[in-house]
Amino acid sequence: MPRILSTSLPARVGSTVTVAGWVHRRRQLKSVTFLILRDAAGLAQVVVTDAGLRARLAELPEESVVEVTGRAVGNPAAPAGAELVDPTVRPLGDPAVPPPFDVYRPELTAALPTQLDHAAVALRHPSRSAALRISAALVSGFRATLDGLGFVEVHTPKIVAAATESGANVFALDYFGRPGYLAQSPQFYKQMLVGVLERVYEVGPVFRAEPHDTTRHLAQYTSLDVEFGFVTDHRDVMRLLRDVLAGMLDRLADHPNPPARIPVVPEEIPAVHFAEALAIAGASPDEPDLAPAHERALGDWARAGHGSDFLFVTGYPLAKRPFYTHPATDDAPSGGPVTRPAPGDGRAGVPRRAAYSNGFDLLFRGVELVTGGQRLHRYADYLAALAQRGEPIEPYAGYLDAFRHGMPPHGGFAIGLERMVARLLGATNVREVTAFPRDLHRLDP
Repeated sequence: MPRILSTSLPARVGSTVTVAGWVHRRRQLKSVTFLILRDAAGLAQVVVTDAGLRARLAELPEESVVEVTGRAVGNPAAPAGAELVDPTVRPLGDPAVPPPFDVYRPELTAALPTQLDHAAVALRHPSRSAALRISAALVSGFRATLDGLGFVEVHTPKIVAAATESGANVFALDYFGRPGYLAQSPQFYKQMLVGVLERVYEVGPVFRAEPHDTTRHLAQYTSLDVEFGFVTDHRDVMRLLRDVLAGMLDRLADHPNPPARIPVVPEEIPAVHFAEALAIAGASPDEPDLAPAHERALGDWARAGHGSDFLFVTGYPLAKRPFYTHPATDDAPSGGPVTRPAPGDGRAGVPRRAAYSNGFDLLFRGVELVTGGQRLHRYADYLAALAQRGEPIEPYAGYLDAFRHGMPPHGGFAIGLERMVARLLGATNVREVTAFPRDLHRLDP
């Protein structure tokens, strides 16, 4: 008899059916045992009155895998709205070794390190597996939205010859006797592919040798990358990002276990210039970047003043953006002329739009979720940008060559998937929504 999933039981009331899964819970009363079976779709209740079968089930630990054949009857109080009666139960493996925590309880009470040490079992808990399903739904919405806009999904190398973002946060490796690195992002490749396909995206892992042991950093995470050509400036990129986010979140509307509150993406996400953001957050005007406390303050401001879970911060200092970031093409922050210099600039009081960039971050509920912007697209500008930073040209030769042969104005962004899921579900630590996280201390399982 073909197996069905638990959610199909109501449609099969009156029929004899077979289900299979894990023993989630056994409730043994005086004359009846309720066996709760867990499968990929949910929970199914099995009513056992046969004394011999009840005795055998009493010896079968939770998480053992079994097959159950019985008659489906309606019961609104059962987990699936129907239950199985007059069952036969067949083990499909050895009795399970009891896990170090109870998977059947509504909440996982084990400390997070214990959960991560036993991730293969902890992920079976409905709250943990739901996070993985929400992650999959968001990726599905990401792909569908971009496919509908004529983008092409690409797959780029994860072993590279030079650091993408500069700096020291790269994982070095021996590549057949010469240095190589795990890719910090697909940035170089997706830009080069704009010269081929115009509109590209990628879903894949990126690697950052983050020295931070925080609740928001991972050494490997999933990046949702987009790059497209023939933009006017970063605002075209921001408009596309808004539509992509809306498409991703739309996928959660019919999700069986949606977040408690699915955010609404405004038709126009509020935006503030970096200089204004510092003032709103009560930060020093000489700060070169936003700290987590500043992001939280900005998130509160966006929610209170605009009713938005999202906020764009534009015009980041050029010195804090990668070398491929396009300088600002607007004159000043929208709140008025710039009256302070960029950090390190001795010309106090001189407006300098070149100190800023056409780069932006998107904050989601007070946490940086997306980085993006307009890129340089002229070969000479790349040479100048690298020279200004004291960077050699040779490590980037293969990348730079694309710009010698004609590249349109372009831009893009990258969304951190695990961070987005964590904010959606209200998780306090990004590791809670990551299947097998890699961080400063963890390389197993």
